[in-house]
Amino acid sequence: MDGNWFEFVAMQGIQARNAFYIIMVPLKFVPKFFKFDDNSLPPSLRAQRTLNKSRIPQISRYITENPEEYILSSLCACVDGEVKFEPSEVSNNMGKLKISMDATVLINDGQHRRAAIEEAIKTKPYLGDETISVVLYADKGLKRSQQMFADLNMHAVKPAQSIKLLFNHRDEQTHITKSVIEAIPLFSEFTDFEKSSISHRSTKVFTFSSIHQATKELLAFNNSDTKTEDSINLATQFWKEVIQYIPGWLDLIEGKTTAYQMRQNCIHAHGISLQALARVGNILLQAHPQDWQKYLSKLIHVEWSRNNLAIWNGRALVAGKINKSRNNLILVTNHIQKILGIPLSSEAQRVEDLFINSLQVSQHKTLTEEMV
Repeated sequence: MDGNWFEFVAMQGIQARNAFYIIMVPLKFVPKFFKFDDNSLPPSLRAQRTLNKSRIPQISRYITENPEEYILSSLCACVDGEVKFEPSEVSNNMGKLKISMDATVLINDGQHRRAAIEEAIKTKPYLGDETISVVLYADKGLKRSQQMFADLNMHAVKPAQSIKLLFNHRDEQTHITKSVIEAIPLFSEFTDFEKSSISHRSTKVFTFSSIHQATKELLAFNNSDTKTEDSINLATQFWKEVIQYIPGWLDLIEGKTTAYQMRQNCIHAHGISLQALARVGNILLQAHPQDWQKYLSKLIHVEWSRNNLAIWNGRALVAGKINKSRNNLILVTNHIQKILGIPLSSEAQRVEDLFINSLQVSQHKTLTEEMV
């Protein structure tokens, strides 16, 4: 601070013929320095969205639980008040940025990070001496501030779940999933690691996120004492066993069919089946830990063809398309369980009964209409 000014070492840049500045702000200074719009104002009079308070503890925990590794992207803010830039003798673009203490510094992008920083330094005060980069623009009124918010978020694309999981090296389940995929040729060759949905002509069948979710459900009974290597070995053994009894998957490995043909013709080429198989596996591993393999041989009797509407219509298919709703997942799991001779839970039976009743009502209605 210098008299009535906040003073920062800064870099000056030019965008759209206007100056902007990059400064480093100590984390402990962030809550005091940056203001929020009044959330009581209508959206038309604000320059940013209201806070989603559920996000704040998530970001705060990320910071405090990873004090040696956390990373925070720059905040972006407007200064409503007097700003002076004094270039250094070395470079016109390096120097001191002075901001009047009467000025209001309003965040255009990063309000959740700002709130999370405030919470994090309450838990770990020493983090307050670390810094975050801030990009500052001179304020040109509410209309310009709102336009800046729109521009900053207009082209933002949320990364697919698959690649977010793949790049998360702290997550044990991600490590397990990677290891399982590497150990199984079908998965390693036909898994898309970047996208969370398979495009029409893709040469892949599975997504990393679907295998991740399925394997997580398969091992859901494991406790915190279970060694990671034991989980990897068990999951690998399970999926290898399953693959033996799904002819379509074997045909894909042997080049007798293509990924496109399989997706067009088979229920097992979609994530809902992978997750249903994992749920069945979870039941088997808990109920029959010593001989779960023998039950899986009955998978050979599952009729996976999408054309078999007597089985899949309403259960996995709605209006001819795969439906991944909670009830549909339960219904697909139920069908596999019944073929393997595994009793349904009370909740699974309730969903099954509702489904059967709805089919009977629909069939009765159709028959009545035909008679009329």
